[in-house]
Amino acid sequence: MNHILKCHDIVKTDFVCSENCYLYDSQGKRYVDFESGIWCTVLGHCHPRINRVMEEQIERVIHLGFRYPNSLAEDAAIDILDILGFDNGKCLFLSSGSEAVEFAVQAARRLIEKPLLLTFSTSYLGAYGSAGRKSGQEWWLLDLDACGQTEINECMQGIPFEDIGAFVFEPGGSGSAFVNFPPERIVHEIASRIKQERGLIVVNEITTGMGRTGKWFGFQHYDIQPDIVSLGKGLGNGYPVSAVAMQPEIAEKIEASGFRYVQSHQNDPLGCRIAQEVIAVLHEDNLIQRGREVGTFFLEGLIELQDRYDLVKEARGRGMLLGLELQPHENLTVQSIYATLLEQGYLVGYYSAGNLLRFDPALTIQIENITRLLESLDKILNKASK
Repeated sequence: MNHILKCHDIVKTDFVCSENCYLYDSQGKRYVDFESGIWCTVLGHCHPRINRVMEEQIERVIHLGFRYPNSLAEDAAIDILDILGFDNGKCLFLSSGSEAVEFAVQAARRLIEKPLLLTFSTSYLGAYGSAGRKSGQEWWLLDLDACGQTEINECMQGIPFEDIGAFVFEPGGSGSAFVNFPPERIVHEIASRIKQERGLIVVNEITTGMGRTGKWFGFQHYDIQPDIVSLGKGLGNGYPVSAVAMQPEIAEKIEASGFRYVQSHQNDPLGCRIAQEVIAVLHEDNLIQRGREVGTFFLEGLIELQDRYDLVKEARGRGMLLGLELQPHENLTVQSIYATLLEQGYLVGYYSAGNLLRFDPALTIQIENITRLLESLDKILNKASK
């Protein structure tokens, strides 16, 4: 890989084919993917229905100019608005999660008259733009760790709600990779105060949407009603398509404001057709319920490791979004565990800054693969404990 720009760690370069939760390298060795690529393949790799509609659509039309969206964009928008409960709302289809969040942020700014947006300091909202920078001139960042177990009013003290026009909420703490779910009481209070000030609720569902947390969307674990929702990753099951959905009154105001946005792959028919089929498979195969049930089994296994070993600080998860945080240890790091598991044929996430192993498998993963991973983790932790 001498001609690939190295802007992150590159570990392995010879994966050549895939099926469901399995990846195969050039030597034929099989690996179980507990990261779903990069949290994208909620239906597993190379899902036959997704592959089939891709092949069919490629034979028809892949790309159209932004002035010529066809009926596939309308049909996919209707499906997304239906699962969101945004009756008569509107959608726009884009290419990446970062773009979808930044579009939502810029659309919200068009409608608000206040200078700041509020989000949690650990939120990852995108790779670029205002959402990526989160500068102090545009954003108020709330440190949830500083709130701790304090009373809500004390936690809210100092937030200049009079200057905040929107709350940009990431439901899973997942973009920041640490699987920290914001407390419901704080989220609800912030959303309530924003609404009292006639502000907007914007939700980043890039990593938590499409069944990842055991519900269609991460915000459904909280008693809030968003105005704008950004979707990505799981929406295309690995194909780069994202979307922004708006409540009807928000869409009406955006269109009336003269807000313009043009992107080369806006509302492309191939991405829209894939998104439609992903939603259909999730519905018809009852995969969100399955993911919730299998995720509960997975979490129970991680909690058993927590109970068994002092090395484990906390096991936490929601649906198929799980983490295992370790205590500092001189002979064991999450990176060393990652390397051992990779050698054994398991792909997991690890984040040294949080001393965390992260698991985001497809909703279709087999129970036996989870059991074997737990057994491998048990052996690694047992050896280190001795």
